[in-house]
Amino acid sequence: MKNIDTLVSDIYELFNLTPLEMDEKEVDKHIDNFGEMLKVHIKSFLYEVPRDRSNLRLSSIGKPDRQIWYDIHRKLDGTQLKPSTRIKFLYGYILEELLLLCASIAGHSVTDQQIEVSVGGVLGHQDSIIDGVLVDCKSASGNGFKKFKFNTLLEDDPFGYIAQISAYAQANGLDQAAFLAIDKSTGEICLSKVHNMEFINAEARVNSLKQVVSNDQPPSRCFPDLPDGKSGNRKLGINCVYCSHKSECWSDANEGKGLRIFKYAKGKRFLTHVEKEPDVEEVYALEVS
Repeated sequence: MKNIDTLVSDIYELFNLTPLEMDEKEVDKHIDNFGEMLKVHIKSFLYEVPRDRSNLRLSSIGKPDRQIWYDIHRKLDGTQLKPSTRIKFLYGYILEELLLLCASIAGHSVTDQQIEVSVGGVLGHQDSIIDGVLVDCKSASGNGFKKFKFNTLLEDDPFGYIAQISAYAQANGLDQAAFLAIDKSTGEICLSKVHNMEFINAEARVNSLKQVVSNDQPPSRCFPDLPDGKSGNRKLGINCVYCSHKSECWSDANEGKGLRIFKYAKGKRFLTHVEKEPDVEEVYALEVS
């Protein structure tokens, strides 16, 4: 039986044009399953309806408290994803399913795909268990991929992936977990193991969040604003820029007038304080790219 330590090299070997060890009928079964999973993802995008955010989900317990509070208590603030961004998310899901297909054809045990699990009454859907290890698949850009490749996610985890994988592993009673990641640009794959000593206590986190969301008022802000160069202006940091609740969260910015948005060559900049008027176009539509 194959071991997860050889997973990446075994997947790469599939693309070296060497003869497959697996019977063609067995390969067809895995490809059929892959097709069914693609059908689910594509249909969910074609018939997508606004998600019900009124309940906690295990996939979100790693987010900051204030962001989760807004997720539960507020509708989206009008921020809309570009069609191109939604397409990017879709092919990200497709790549993640491709990883599981390749793992299966490479002879590894891939089970419990998209099984619903629960921690403290909060539900979530795990990606899979590979060779007895809870595995969460991720497609990432170059910089994001480096966090998995060099195992630095513990130092910089803005999307709360460690909390998410901790919950899935603990729901299964497993003390081993890993991220199977693919660079969307280069096709490079890596396996990033998460030791159980690095897990959070998922049940304690869930119980804490239940208290947070039961309050009528949100907790304190997740992140401070940042200096915008030497202009005296201040701007949102990257974590706040991509939050769908930034408009309401920062409604007291600019002396109660709210965020001001300026269109720079490298993208929009969300200013919380304007000391010196930027010499670029000011825009008024919130749009995350």
